[in-house]
Amino acid sequence: MPAIILADSLFGPFFRKYFYYYDSYPLVIQIAIFLTGVAIVTTVVAYSSILLRRGRGYLVDARTKKINQFLDNLITDHIIFNEDVMNGVALTDVQIDLAPFQKPIFRQTWVKQALIDRLIYFSSSFSGDRNVLFRRLFIELELEKLSFKKIKSISLSTKIVGLVELTSMGIAVADVIILPLTNSRNRKLRSEARIAYIKLSKNDPFKFFDDATEPLLLWDQLELFKIITTTEGLTIPNFARWITYSTNKSIVSFCLKLVIHYNQHEAIPAIVKLLDTKDHYLRVDAINCLGKLKAEEVEEKLILIYNNQPLRCQIEILKALGRFSTGNQINFLRNEFLRSTDFDIKKNAARSLIKHGRQTKEVVQMLIDTATPESAIILKHCMNPLIKY
Repeated sequence: MPAIILADSLFGPFFRKYFYYYDSYPLVIQIAIFLTGVAIVTTVVAYSSILLRRGRGYLVDARTKKINQFLDNLITDHIIFNEDVMNGVALTDVQIDLAPFQKPIFRQTWVKQALIDRLIYFSSSFSGDRNVLFRRLFIELELEKLSFKKIKSISLSTKIVGLVELTSMGIAVADVIILPLTNSRNRKLRSEARIAYIKLSKNDPFKFFDDATEPLLLWDQLELFKIITTTEGLTIPNFARWITYSTNKSIVSFCLKLVIHYNQHEAIPAIVKLLDTKDHYLRVDAINCLGKLKAEEVEEKLILIYNNQPLRCQIEILKALGRFSTGNQINFLRNEFLRSTDFDIKKNAARSLIKHGRQTKEVVQMLIDTATPESAIILKHCMNPLIKY
């Protein structure tokens, strides 16, 4: 009731002035009229807000399109078709005319931001001499100051933009600034900071592995893997260091993937120690890594621990035996194929037998001839050379 009394005191005079019979209506009708009025006003305000935002967005797009055409012409004339570069002048002696980029229009912050965006766009589209010149122009116009200012911003989204700009233009960032960001609680900021650190750090690009407390999510691992394997001149360390000492399980798992990619056999002793870890997910990754490294010296150990492992670990052990293909465990694989009732165990035992090639040709044929129809189908299916682990 107090809410109704308040509404009546606020809006009652209006309705009495413009709706002569308002007071004579039942209370329910009065409330309905009031709510209808509120709904109409709210609708008008909402549509007005949408129209204003769309109109403003249209004006911003038109302004951006116009300035981008202007900037593209400047960059094309003074960088892409720079006369010194076209005449084969050494990069250190190439002269960049900064005057066109220092006109009064460039005093506006939004124009400087547009120039940064266009330089990043062209830098990602070109390589070699032109790319170096884009970076030179970025530095000589002191545009990196705007990017560094963004990194110090309170806004997380602004920090991310600053990091992306500096990373794209290859501008070095002090460890004291970027390292704390690699452990940010914000996933996007944390991911961009780690990518930036690997690309920009001149001393130890993998240092953040030492202090990483937040997990490396699968998408983060994919992004980092791409950066690490495609960045030129990157010094690749022995990842056994983090496999042995890191308490961050996602870091250990990621390092195992990098060990496989870089074929680091010197990391095998550290990986073997992971076979005793209580985390069976890490054991799965460790066994997978040993198999792909073809670490035949651990074959006996894998057989010894096989029966005490969960299903996923057993499957990885069977795959590893197929990758080793030493011929020492043919009977073990045969027995697992015949004994097990689990489809995945039978399939991987069969596939590992077949991967031995000529060593198991007679064994496989005998199994096909004597096995149940279902088991024979599994064997014939695994013989398809197009099937990969």
